[in-house]
Amino acid sequence: MMDQTIFALASGAGRCGVAVVRLSGPHALNVLQKLSQKDSFIPRYATRVHLIDPDDGEAIDDGLALYFPGPNSFTGEDVVEFQTHGGRAVVQALMDALSKIDGLRLAEPGEFTRRAFENDKMDLTAAEGLADLIHAETRAQAKQALRQMEGALGSLYNDWADRIVRILAHFEAVIDFPDEDLPEEVEAGVRAQVDVLTTEIQDHLKDGHRGELLRDGVRLAIVGPPNAGKSSLLNHLAKREVAIVSDIAGTTRDIIESHLDIGGYPVVVSDTAGIRHSEDVIEIEGIKRAQDRAQSSDLKVVMFDCGDYPDLDEKTLNLIDEDSLVVLNKIDTNNKPDISEIKGHTPIYISAKSKEGLTEFFAKLEEEVATRCMMTGAPALTRARHREALEECLQALERFAHIDLPELAAEDLRMATRSLGRITGRIDVEDVLDIVFSDFCIGK
Repeated sequence: MMDQTIFALASGAGRCGVAVVRLSGPHALNVLQKLSQKDSFIPRYATRVHLIDPDDGEAIDDGLALYFPGPNSFTGEDVVEFQTHGGRAVVQALMDALSKIDGLRLAEPGEFTRRAFENDKMDLTAAEGLADLIHAETRAQAKQALRQMEGALGSLYNDWADRIVRILAHFEAVIDFPDEDLPEEVEAGVRAQVDVLTTEIQDHLKDGHRGELLRDGVRLAIVGPPNAGKSSLLNHLAKREVAIVSDIAGTTRDIIESHLDIGGYPVVVSDTAGIRHSEDVIEIEGIKRAQDRAQSSDLKVVMFDCGDYPDLDEKTLNLIDEDSLVVLNKIDTNNKPDISEIKGHTPIYISAKSKEGLTEFFAKLEEEVATRCMMTGAPALTRARHREALEECLQALERFAHIDLPELAAEDLRMATRSLGRITGRIDVEDVLDIVFSDFCIGK
């Protein structure tokens, strides 16, 4: 496949001012020369070209072309980019002309980036960072993805892998040269270095899943008894009418989700059925789903009608935990109760109808979301496969610390190295390549 030249629309589909069509492979320059009827191009300089269809001589467009000779290109191969006018007819004419040239084919999803990986232009973590950057919907997501694409995560894991390899080399010296009277300090020093590495990886794993939450979105559930104002609050958060608001108890029966940007962080908000005793089979299922969503959420807003105080719903009270914001609604129509705390939480008083207190609630919610997603100095884990491989690496290092037989201990070091290599793609990657690159769109 690497000897084939691929092409694809690299810019967004649809009508636009400028469209970019990208080629990569050994025939890229030859195709550029055919379509432009020019022989020479200055690498990495934009050249104005009058493009024609080499099959029938019909004009395609008057645009720009750039030539990036390999290996100093995105894919590591010869790359050509056509920048044409973005009308559908122009783009289609160029794509049709390319499809008729021998040796060219339409790229598969993610194939440009896969070629960059296979030509050692990036590791798997950088490729995943690029995929995340393409799909980023909030500022914080884009910042994390850019950091990963630029190699922050890969550098950390490669450093750990290199350190383990050096440790393994020292340890195997003890095994392979038992008659050389190597100092006893060699093995002791090796084990001390493994202890340091083990601590670093343990600390990295204790991140509260910040990277994964930022990549996938914080799961926020709004729960409470019927008519507490849950749907109204969701509509205020979404700034549109997402959920039906009614005084009739049981209006919301299934979970309603909305994907929001709160303070630059992605949040998936779920409005749930009112929690109460019911004989209605459908409503009972909705209540069960509400309770399940509350248990599986990263953060929840537990909401009450302040007019119900002190007789607050017991089932809803039981959902309050350390990941909860307790909200008392409808202070516009009821006397505001003087409550210092509810199950260890200071309640937030609001009126979803008059909007009183919403500014304070939004600020507190943004603070809680930011706490769960905020990036620290060290790069964060962003995928479950990273976490799984690191846990396997950690288990191998922990086994090493308790094994006296040198040959078995050395094998644990090799297993630790292979686990790290699966993350970056340095070894044992075939089983994860298709998963990684299937997230890409055509032309990237």
